Amino acid sequence: MSSLRRLRAIPSGRPELAAFTGVFAATLLCFLAIGAVLPTLPKYVKGPMGAGDVAVGIVMGAFALTALIGRPVGGRLADRFGRKVVLGAGLAIAAASGLLLFLPSVAGLIVARFAVGLGEGWVFTAGVTWIVDIAPDRRRGQAIGIYGLSIWAGLTFGAMLGVGAQALGGYDAVWIFATVLPLIGLLVACIVPEHRTARAAQPVPAAETAQVAAFGTPSTTGRRGLIPRETIRPGIALGLGNLGYGTMGAFVVLLLDWRGFGHGATAFVAFTGSLLLTRIGLSPLPDRIGARVTALGSGIVEGLGLLGLAVAHSLPAALAASALMGAGMSMLFPALAILVVDGVSPERRGAAMGGFTAFFDIGFGLGAPFAGIIVSLGEGNHYPTAFAVAGALCILGALIGWRGTQPAPTGAPAPMRA
Repeated sequence: MSSLRRLRAIPSGRPELAAFTGVFAATLLCFLAIGAVLPTLPKYVKGPMGAGDVAVGIVMGAFALTALIGRPVGGRLADRFGRKVVLGAGLAIAAASGLLLFLPSVAGLIVARFAVGLGEGWVFTAGVTWIVDIAPDRRRGQAIGIYGLSIWAGLTFGAMLGVGAQALGGYDAVWIFATVLPLIGLLVACIVPEHRTARAAQPVPAAETAQVAAFGTPSTTGRRGLIPRETIRPGIALGLGNLGYGTMGAFVVLLLDWRGFGHGATAFVAFTGSLLLTRIGLSPLPDRIGARVTALGSGIVEGLGLLGLAVAHSLPAALAASALMGAGMSMLFPALAILVVDGVSPERRGAAMGGFTAFFDIGFGLGAPFAGIIVSLGEGNHYPTAFAVAGALCILGALIGWRGTQPAPTGAPAPMRA
């Protein structure tokens, strides 16, 4: 009940509530479809397709390239044509990616993964920007945090649904599932009102200037590269934090097997459960204590969780470290996202969020290969080293984010809030 009351409190009126609920539902449906494919596609590549491990890696990783490029492009399109148009286009592309899974070749699967990367990149970028538009200024962190649950819940429960669909109807049932759900999401998005609350420009209170980046007031001019400069330092912090997630995703099972107590899947449950519960319980934290402080604390906690996994010599210790990592990671994105939003003008939010979220893919995409290189140096004996390095880099990222988003100097003009 408390989480429901919290969700209702995010928007300031009925149009905003309808928009928030609709965007959340559309995004959830998209990521349920994506999650359903994840546990079944590797087996499909090696089974019916008759391909090897290299092909599995290429197929599964292909989405990252188009997601990385698609997020900043989608953000700029959302600024130009509206959040609703880009969200709907992303859902349509995600549905098309499900149809492409029916192509009976590895090349067809790669094309499908390219499509899903572009689709989910546009859905998330347009969706989170839309949420920032409609959220009250004082509850942006909470709104971003609750919205992010649509991604994590979609991936988590989608994987379960995908396994069930395969058991009942084979691979074709999973591909149908991956096609239909984004189409339902598209129908939802079509009826969502794209409502932007008009607010007069007001000075930000002194207590809130701690969240303003070093570049000062929200930017309206200057360089307009693919990655806006205002996103770079918070983006580096996000990327280094997500590098740890990539390390865990690729090697926690092997680490715990190497330690001799196994249960790597249980560690994933501890990580995901902690992330979801922390996100629900602490979503107002960036708004209450400041985004900058929250980002620093979150990065350090996630890093300590990774270091804990590196030194854990028992299953309870490994599960506790996984839960600690999940708790830290849960609030890292919302806090850093606020710092990005506060550094740009409203008409550039889409571009800023697109550039910022691209660092999520960079971190995840580099995490597993980076950890794999470290492990290979010790012929399988350097699993703890890989987690220790990832933990240290995560903490370094938190410090970069803290240092790179200094408060405005005393006496400087307060930024204006749109």
